Amino acid sequence: MTERDPAPVNPSDQAPASDQAPGIDQAPLRRTVVNPPSASAYGTPVLAAMARRRSVTKVGERAPGNRELLTLMRSVATVADHKALRPWRVIALRGDDRLRLGEALDAAAGVERAPGEVNPKPLRAPLLLAIVASQIEHPKVPHWEQIATAAGAGHLLSLALSEAGWGVMWRSGIHTNDPQVRVAHGLADDELLMGWLYVGDVDPAFARRASTSSRPVPDPQAFLSPMPR
Repeated sequence: MTERDPAPVNPSDQAPASDQAPGIDQAPLRRTVVNPPSASAYGTPVLAAMARRRSVTKVGERAPGNRELLTLMRSVATVADHKALRPWRVIALRGDDRLRLGEALDAAAGVERAPGEVNPKPLRAPLLLAIVASQIEHPKVPHWEQIATAAGAGHLLSLALSEAGWGVMWRSGIHTNDPQVRVAHGLADDELLMGWLYVGDVDPAFARRASTSSRPVPDPQAFLSPMPR
């Protein structure tokens, strides 16, 4: 899974990365300038925001603090959720958390590194947001529906981060749910790790290039068909 996105941010607007306060504040959100189609082209600002979402493969060293994340997640909490089971949660990995993830991924893959060498992959962003799906027993809500809800929450969070001006990419791999990686995240037996949103600020040069990109939007007709008779 992948994703790619938005623009540079003003450091004075940013909640400090060290801020772990659980309260919700109204930190100013950064507006992305990457691929900015006008609202008139899509009818509403919401549709325009959805259309300009892009995955950002390389991000900088700044990331949103917990207070800003909680502000953004207020919009994510409205994701479609049959019977309101809330079968999802998000785990934030910062700093040395990412080294622990690298060690778990190495252990899962059977990789041995030289002393002092670390797995560089989790270090590609200053903040990783692990998307976790729960699988709750319910007579009317099968597990696949709950996983779909978690995936929807992950995508909404990526959209919210993008609109706030952060670069985002959803990454996963074949070892995502190996035992070593699950233990590192403290997952319960009924939980499924669905990958990580890699989050950071966007290089101004990338933002300028992306803002003039002419990459076409996929033809929506390829995704819509009538019910067969």
